[in-house]
Amino acid sequence: MTGEPGAVAPPTSLGERVRRDIERSQQPIDLELARRHPGDPAGRQPVHTVYIPADAVPGDPAGEWGRRALESMDRHAPDPAVWVDLLGAGVDDPADLDARVRDKLRHEPVEDLRIDFEDGYGTRPDAEEDARALAVARLLARLVAEGMAPPFLGIRMKSLEAPDRRRGIRTLDIVLTALHDAGPLPPGLLITLPKVTHPARVTAMAQLCEALEETRGLPPGTLRFEAQIETPSAVLGADGRATPALLIDAARGRLAGLHYGTYDYSAACGVAAHHQAPDHPVADHAKAVMQVAAAGTGVRVSDGSSNILPVGDTPAVHAAWRLHARWVERSLARGFHQGWDLHPGQLPTRYAAVFAFFRRGLVRSGERLAGWVGRAEAGVLEEPATARALAGYLVRGVDCGAVPAAEAEAACGLPLGRLAELAGRTAPIRDRPAPT
Repeated sequence: MTGEPGAVAPPTSLGERVRRDIERSQQPIDLELARRHPGDPAGRQPVHTVYIPADAVPGDPAGEWGRRALESMDRHAPDPAVWVDLLGAGVDDPADLDARVRDKLRHEPVEDLRIDFEDGYGTRPDAEEDARALAVARLLARLVAEGMAPPFLGIRMKSLEAPDRRRGIRTLDIVLTALHDAGPLPPGLLITLPKVTHPARVTAMAQLCEALEETRGLPPGTLRFEAQIETPSAVLGADGRATPALLIDAARGRLAGLHYGTYDYSAACGVAAHHQAPDHPVADHAKAVMQVAAAGTGVRVSDGSSNILPVGDTPAVHAAWRLHARWVERSLARGFHQGWDLHPGQLPTRYAAVFAFFRRGLVRSGERLAGWVGRAEAGVLEEPATARALAGYLVRGVDCGAVPAAEAEAACGLPLGRLAELAGRTAPIRDRPAPT
């Protein structure tokens, strides 16, 4: 059984015709699976999306939120030791964690910005929303031109449900027309479609994007969008099928993400207001369906938000921070690497929890990956899929700034390019050195 050249082939029972018949019967399935499951996206995923109402967005949204977050830390967390209390076990060096969070808030406080024309903005006279949409487009264009834009940005339009459909389409048209008139559309541009109730809404959104591309002379596929899972029918259809899988198919390759809407969904399921939370059982069920439906499709999933804001005196802020950090950590552990932030005071615990998560497993993940690459015998029997997950974990840590590339390389003994290859990343990985 050495398989040496020249060895006599073992006898078989099946003829070549059987293999050909099976191959022929399976080819359509091969093509369908390849279409529906192209694999994970190649680029970076933001750790959060920041929502700011369209009528309250400052001239420098990311900079303003970063400054306010740092002010909150100065006031309520002047001693880095507070992170041990707020995050619990696993913070070995609170001063180092504090320095990394502060560095992030100074240099990239917002990874993904969404200017909100839906719930955060409300219903306004048409002339007022027209003017606001034009102002938002000019703001986005200026942020991009001046290098002040976050890596990902866009708007949340109103839904395509009957009461809001005309207004939602018009606002999106105004924003994209003015933004494109100002120059090329930013590569990280995303549109959020809220309150999706049926796959037909996603089909209509794909048609809308196609029409805008054709009208503006944009390459096909330029415009992509996210669908918010905020209604029960967006999780389970009347026919008993899991709706998120149908939404992905209905988007014709334009769907970038499925975002969970914590409070609309919980309320629609009859959960009392004081029990509505990201860790409620109805939330876990909805997110599990989203996660399974999106796996391998190139569509990312995002958790929702915490509406418990860190405001008031220090005990109140610490209570909100502790809860927010716990929810962020819980989300990460369940495979949701993105969530929403609604207030600048949530940025410190967003990044503290994310950074602690990636730094806590750095050494062990690096050792396991190195052992798999070197085929070394260890205490864990790794599968190729696990090795990919280990590499992806290290790459995500570098992406967000939790782990400098040199540390990730040292942890696994592999250059960043090889690490990216193992993680399935083809897009560049952006390194941020450790703060000094």
